[in-house]
Amino acid sequence: MKVRKYSGASAREALKKVKEDLGPDALILSNRPVAGGVEITALATEDASSLMPEPGPSVEKSEMAEIMDEIRTMRNMLEEQLAGFAWGDMARREPVKVSAMRKMLGAGFSPRFSRQMMDKMPPLKSEKEAFEWIRAALVRNINVANPEADIVDRGGVFALVGPTGVGKTTTTAKLAARCVVRHGAAKLALVTTDSYRIGAYEQLRIYGKILGVPVHSVKDAADLGLILHELKDKHLVLIDTIGMSQKDQKVIDQVAMLSGCETDVERILLLNATSSGETLDDVVRAYRGSGLGGCILTKVDEAIGVGQALDVIIRNRLILHYIANGQRVPEDMHAANSRYLVDRAFRAFKEDSPHALKDFEYPLVMAGG
Repeated sequence: MKVRKYSGASAREALKKVKEDLGPDALILSNRPVAGGVEITALATEDASSLMPEPGPSVEKSEMAEIMDEIRTMRNMLEEQLAGFAWGDMARREPVKVSAMRKMLGAGFSPRFSRQMMDKMPPLKSEKEAFEWIRAALVRNINVANPEADIVDRGGVFALVGPTGVGKTTTTAKLAARCVVRHGAAKLALVTTDSYRIGAYEQLRIYGKILGVPVHSVKDAADLGLILHELKDKHLVLIDTIGMSQKDQKVIDQVAMLSGCETDVERILLLNATSSGETLDDVVRAYRGSGLGGCILTKVDEAIGVGQALDVIIRNRLILHYIANGQRVPEDMHAANSRYLVDRAFRAFKEDSPHALKDFEYPLVMAGG
């Protein structure tokens, strides 16, 4: 058994060193203030077995499991205490940063991303200066598509992908209408791979009829390849894909089909602004792959706040092309505006919301990795 000691200027810094060296399941044995900061004594998980009595007639496996549960409980209690110390220490030393972090968490940004922002924040004198710094930093970090690279004007083959119900067909129609207005119906082609839902094909066909654009339906990769070859002279080809859960194994097949064409197909991922941050991260992981050309944030009109969605977009370095905020075609879609989105995120923060954190809850939230 090798007990190790870690020190840092604060409890959070020392705990970070423990987790980096011994992993997230390290056993915290003690913590104490020392000159210049805090010292933590810890033990690696694999070494914790040395604390266990040898199995024998008097020690059954179920008793050993109970002992391990008690050790885990003690570790969690110590980590909560350390988190409390870290938060209290930060509140005393850097009250401006603590105030800024409260605003970020209240707006829906994740604890990890909020901590990263605070680590980069320079020393500032007032809460107003800190808040303005955060707003400016967030605006800079949202990767908004260059207006000169607008999908409709740039042209090419684009497949709209994402989970069921995110608004792919309606968004396809909005882009199609923009193309017809700017370049004419003859320059546009619509394709659907959603042969499973008759309603989805019919909806796109109706939009196509209104715009004077035929809709081509494909069943597999071979069909898609042939259709795209026939449509190679079109300025813009929009592919409306079948929606499926990000956990569905068919997502991999869909990505492979779109990536395997001789024609370059750029995939645009639709993200639902009403979804939780964890769900959106899961969606990005499932649909990413090669050839992902960015995203469109949909259902903004239905979302109370957009902080969680912006958090995912920034951390995953996605290019944001448009935001969609309603069902009207083509009015309810706009070029992404990072300043508007950041302001919208912070407007969602309400102190009296049942979802707002209380003072004693911040240390627990910030204890995560």
